[in-house]
Amino acid sequence: MAFHISDLWRWQGRVGRTKYLATGLTLFAVKHLLDRFVASAVFGRPWSLFNYWVFADTPQVDETPRALLRFYATLLAIALPFIWVGVVLTLRRLRDAGLPPWLVVLFFVPLLNLIFFLLLAVLPGRERVPRGGRASSFFERVIPRGAFGSAVMGIVITAAPVVALTVLSVRGLNNYGWGLFVGLPFALGLSSVLVYGYHEPRPLGKCLLVALLSVALVSAILIGVAIEGVICVAMAAPLGAAVALLGGLVGYAIQHHRALPAQQDYAVHACTLLLGALPAVMLLEHNARLAPRLRAVETSVEVAAPPAQVWSHLVAFSELPAPEERIFHTGIAYPLRAEIDGRGVGAVRHCVFTTGAFVEPIEVWDEPRLLRFGVSAQPAVMDELSPYPHLHPPHLDGYLQSRRGQFLLEPLPNGHTRLTGTTWYQNSFWPGQYWGVWSDYIIHRIHGRVLAHIKREAERGNKDNLASPLQN
Repeated sequence: MAFHISDLWRWQGRVGRTKYLATGLTLFAVKHLLDRFVASAVFGRPWSLFNYWVFADTPQVDETPRALLRFYATLLAIALPFIWVGVVLTLRRLRDAGLPPWLVVLFFVPLLNLIFFLLLAVLPGRERVPRGGRASSFFERVIPRGAFGSAVMGIVITAAPVVALTVLSVRGLNNYGWGLFVGLPFALGLSSVLVYGYHEPRPLGKCLLVALLSVALVSAILIGVAIEGVICVAMAAPLGAAVALLGGLVGYAIQHHRALPAQQDYAVHACTLLLGALPAVMLLEHNARLAPRLRAVETSVEVAAPPAQVWSHLVAFSELPAPEERIFHTGIAYPLRAEIDGRGVGAVRHCVFTTGAFVEPIEVWDEPRLLRFGVSAQPAVMDELSPYPHLHPPHLDGYLQSRRGQFLLEPLPNGHTRLTGTTWYQNSFWPGQYWGVWSDYIIHRIHGRVLAHIKREAERGNKDNLASPLQN
């Protein structure tokens, strides 16, 4: 395993799995030490392994402090030579393993780059697998040769370990993270397709169908054995399906481009290794205790009434009508009414939802301009839709945490009021960018329901006040 310094920048030629593994681990260790030194000694910030794909404290770009921009710019400058070396080594390893070079794009996908690195570290070069004398392997005996039988086998036998790892993450570690929502679907799609194409290369369309059906089977099992509810699985399905399709695409490339049948054993062994490595990723996530960033959702309406008229209807409001939005017919909690004990700072507001009440101590009472409150207690975010009554998975408690909220009233030149409701919250599902889309959407719908009710009540009261002098 001769090493030449030029191996770090030239993209021609090949590199074996042993050199690839040793060089990759060494360079990663060097880069991590550099990043930790720069983060702690220069910028006074903590740094861990998970910071390579999780930036919990990153605000919106237009809100990013200049010091934070300098920090990330420095890390990017340090990363550039390592990115080049990683890309060229991965290209040469792909060439050595007989895989298409476009798979190098996985080098840039968070978490999947780690899984792909392990896969490339296991798969041998095409010419290094013995060409003859292969005894009938266990996989060859077990996996049917027919397309239908091998597809069923690929879908079924990969579902069991994935369901077990899901239970470990959700019930054992109380962790809804990258390993669960990214690592598992990728390994599921990859493994099912490699089993399906074990005896002979299969068409791309059918490989991707097998990957999707494996996700569908796992989803049905999770619902059927009361591990998760329908709504959570439905929300995770787009991400899981997309990542499983990516895994299926990689599986197709492996089974389609590798000329020697014996190499399929190596591919299946590699998938077994990946499924075995995922519990370590989940455990690392659990121990890292990643803090999600504080997100803000802001929704505004224009009310045909002055701020003083609007104020009286937002501090507390009467029973809301039944919701028309379909999302609130799925079990997701929605507001019913608001009550308040006291007046001014220190008063306690109770916003009653279908699952219980938010307890909201008043922090700012600037009538009729600003009402701001904290959140000292909150109910479950939904009643899970499930064949089983009273299903209560861990994510219903503490994973979507409202931290504070406010109503801002701004007078407009036409005598109307711009009423803006804002909620600050944290979502402990990862990847945060994906789950933030769901939670932002739900909170916007909740805001819309409340603001529309306040608008109706305030405008009705304003019309009554305008009509009274005319009647007199």
